[in-house]
Amino acid sequence: MATQAAMSGTQPIVAARAPSYRPPRRIKWGTVLRHVVLAVFAMVILLPIIWVLLLSVKSLPDAYQNDIWPKTFDFSHYGYSLQRIPTLPQNYANSIIVTLGTVVITTVCAVLAGYAMVFLNVPGITIVFAVLVASMFFPTRVTAVIAIFEIQKDLGLLNVPAGLIFPYVTLSLALSVFVMRGMFQTVPREIYDAATIDGSGRMRTLLSIMVPMVKNGIVVVIIVNFVTAWGEYLLAKTLNTNQSAQTLPVMLSMATGGMGAWVWPRLAAVYVMAITPGLIAFGLAQRWYIKGLQEGALKA
Repeated sequence: MATQAAMSGTQPIVAARAPSYRPPRRIKWGTVLRHVVLAVFAMVILLPIIWVLLLSVKSLPDAYQNDIWPKTFDFSHYGYSLQRIPTLPQNYANSIIVTLGTVVITTVCAVLAGYAMVFLNVPGITIVFAVLVASMFFPTRVTAVIAIFEIQKDLGLLNVPAGLIFPYVTLSLALSVFVMRGMFQTVPREIYDAATIDGSGRMRTLLSIMVPMVKNGIVVVIIVNFVTAWGEYLLAKTLNTNQSAQTLPVMLSMATGGMGAWVWPRLAAVYVMAITPGLIAFGLAQRWYIKGLQEGALKA
């Protein structure tokens, strides 16, 4: 038939295809609602930070206007803050030393404790874990201030910035051990047994096999302890009374209290300098932080 159609000079008739019917996509209102709620919470967190950042670069006349965007950018407030508070660089260094010391010691202790609780047969380890979990339900940071002060005084650690590391580690250890224990529980026991059969020692198994498998949980512990130590105020104010020995949050509160002719842009500049390290640290590690939470960092 096709040959005959070609010989007769006519084109074969092709049946038209019926248009495929696609049902209209239904709007998932639950997903829309979740995104709206997340967007609202994000704006609640971001708008104050953006406002303070813009305030820190406003000129003094612009600071007392109702405009959010500065008409004239003035970055001199940061230099003024460093000149007005001579100890500000030292306070910044104190916060860095205390925070890094707290993070390193707490993380190492939490990894060792979580590893021992899950894979080592240590007598009484269940009781120790129960005590640690019970301590998380008490406001120890508030109720133990007097006892911590007396201990620090007996040890000669008052007005010693590095002395804050010891109470910070003590108060942060329970939650850190709880997180690392949950992470090690996600590792199959067979992996540890296979490493033992192959002749790997306990520390080698921990460092070579276990730590890479729970690295996201370690990031969770680092971020939580970093934020807690960097922004801690009560103990830093109680144990250190000398201006040169105080941390950045304490100095920020004193600046707000009226250290000379302070105005809002200069206070905002100090605030931006105080929160920048925490924002940078979380921004760099947030991917591993979220993965750690998803993989069981908060597993009981």
